Amino acid sequence: MKWLSKRISYKNQNKFLSIVIYPHNNTLINTLMGAWLGMWICIGITLISCLFILELDQQEKIIIYVFLTFWSYYLYKVSSAFLWRISGKELIKLDEIGMHIKKSVFGYGKSEIYYYDQIEPFKIKIIKKKTFEAVWESSPWVKGMNSIYFKYKTKSIGFGRKIDMEEAKLLIKLIGRKKSEYKFKEKKVVKNL
Repeated sequence: MKWLSKRISYKNQNKFLSIVIYPHNNTLINTLMGAWLGMWICIGITLISCLFILELDQQEKIIIYVFLTFWSYYLYKVSSAFLWRISGKELIKLDEIGMHIKKSVFGYGKSEIYYYDQIEPFKIKIIKKKTFEAVWESSPWVKGMNSIYFKYKTKSIGFGRKIDMEEAKLLIKLIGRKKSEYKFKEKKVVKNL
């Protein structure tokens, strides 16, 4: 296994190239997020139990229901970001068939295949520093935007969450080299038929 950067590793084998992009790993931030998430769950359990234990009038119940709606939204968003930071990774596999992309948490996730002949050139989209988007993107509460995009049929497909410009360029160069190698093999096979 070789490393492009601290977060991106790859393994070049005879039949395929596999690339793994890991999220930022900061133990202090992960610990604080876990503690915050635990407290957030306790707040929700307390409010839900209040609905069943206490005698509340209609207005108080409405307030709790509205709060629980926001509570469940933030529980979902923060827990998905927390799980992504703890055990998430992006898996990219290039073989003779195409490019497979899987965003995996605890090994679960759906792998999507993109055939080489329908993949348009890659584009890098890195957020400019000193903008609101950059502040939002640097937050640990969000999974992050993809940095590399390509058009596939009519859709825009992205990968490479929170990677910087240098990492994106190295990754595109590596994928482009392997992709052209497979496209060359594909043309060679067609000519022999």
